[in-house]
Amino acid sequence: MSEKNAALDKKKFYQTESFRMFMGKYGIGVILVFMIIIIAILKPRFIYPSNILNVLTQISVNCLIAYGMCLCITTGGIDLSVGPQLALVSVLLGQFVVVRNMNIGLAIVLSVLAATFFGFLNGVLIAKFNMAAFVVTLATQLVIRSIAQIISDGKGMSMASQEFKNIYSGTFLGVPYPIWYMIIISIIMYIVMHWTKFGRYVFAVGGNVNAAVASGVNVFWTKTLCYTISGLLAGLAGVIFTSKTGSAQSNIGLAYETDAVAACVLGGTSFAGGIATAPGVLLGAVIIGCIYNGMNFLNIGSYYQYMTKGIIIIFAVLLDMVINKKNR
Repeated sequence: MSEKNAALDKKKFYQTESFRMFMGKYGIGVILVFMIIIIAILKPRFIYPSNILNVLTQISVNCLIAYGMCLCITTGGIDLSVGPQLALVSVLLGQFVVVRNMNIGLAIVLSVLAATFFGFLNGVLIAKFNMAAFVVTLATQLVIRSIAQIISDGKGMSMASQEFKNIYSGTFLGVPYPIWYMIIISIIMYIVMHWTKFGRYVFAVGGNVNAAVASGVNVFWTKTLCYTISGLLAGLAGVIFTSKTGSAQSNIGLAYETDAVAACVLGGTSFAGGIATAPGVLLGAVIIGCIYNGMNFLNIGSYYQYMTKGIIIIFAVLLDMVINKKNR
């Protein structure tokens, strides 16, 4: 009898482990397909090609930010300053292009460099002085937003140039430019995270920093580069968003860090560090976009959308704890 019970327990163990492995690899895809089917049944227009392109275009900004956020979370940190970095890039573009009549390409480079610098500053403060990422990026969030408001004096500025607007509204082969940006960045981030030495260092630092140090990993530069890349991607997202709105504003990017975190945790990025995938982040951003778009189709108010996003983050973190059996 005891042998039979032991066999049943062993079978149950393997079934549980198989389920965990399946959900760890394919769970997010299953959730996405299930959600699309449900919304499509309720609102068939949801799966029209035009709406699919609209969803993918809308998520491009969040997807770029989420990739940078993923790197930070994977090392055991977080970047709360990405939203204000969008605002900083936006007002700098207004100053360079409208006020100083600067070449658009040069203006974009300088504006993105400013966001990249603050990402680098975050990384240095966190890695060099061993400061808590939450505290550092919360503080720089306030500093960056204030700088953006000082530069703009709290006023919006029209970016009426058609050349600049085409950054968002233009198309190539019938596909909007933002989707192409997202595809290119997704490919680059996949290569960086999964095929390079730097990517292996990121996972090593997040998985066990002491073991990483013992293996010769430069923890300082690994963390610093993660936050620098986060600033760079937030800067690029700021350019896309400013082109979308056609206005340079200091109040954009509010709560965008929340959407980025939601995309990461839905995509399997573990807050314990050391676990993440680039395709998972992309799928997480798609799910967030589908949820927003689907709720709009179903005429669900924005207040309920915020609540839904919070519930999703809690559920995703709980699922991560169950699947990976990590101690937070």
